[in-house]
Amino acid sequence: MSGRIRIIGGSLRNSRLDVPELPGLRPTPERVRETLFNWLSPTIEGARVLDLCAGTGALGMEALSRGATSACFVEPEVQASRALRGNLARLKAAGGDVVAMDAQGFLRGAARPFDLVFLDPPFALDLWGALAQGLEQGGWLAESAWVYLESPREVAPTVPRNWLQHREGRAGEVRFALYRRALPLS
Repeated sequence: MSGRIRIIGGSLRNSRLDVPELPGLRPTPERVRETLFNWLSPTIEGARVLDLCAGTGALGMEALSRGATSACFVEPEVQASRALRGNLARLKAAGGDVVAMDAQGFLRGAARPFDLVFLDPPFALDLWGALAQGLEQGGWLAESAWVYLESPREVAPTVPRNWLQHREGRAGEVRFALYRRALPLS
């Protein structure tokens, strides 16, 4: 393991997550997570969470710490998924499940609706549009789901028309936005 990041709120507050040193692994900064979870505070309790392209799993772990019922972490990289499983076990974080596969493959599987999705793919892969469409068209989103999207500062990815931007921010080289899903227009 190359480093550690901390959970900033909830029952696991100040717990450290082991983070493997991997190319392209970019943990969401603490101040961004703090802003995001302030935005989500009224809705996180009892939520079913999907941390797609989980990486360190910091977003999903933060959600579990703050009262989410469950979190599914999708991460294809072996070291990262192993670290996620280790962190869940060490912290006794109930409700966490790690799926070791790529996000696009996962979205081709049998869907179940999530209340909150963290969509933060590796920037170099430019997967935002494809994954957003897969979530929307594949039945992965609850009726009024929240979707958090993180991208490079100057990139505003294309999302389904029925995703209404709720909030947006920038920190360093990162743009982050929270969307609320509305029922699609027929």
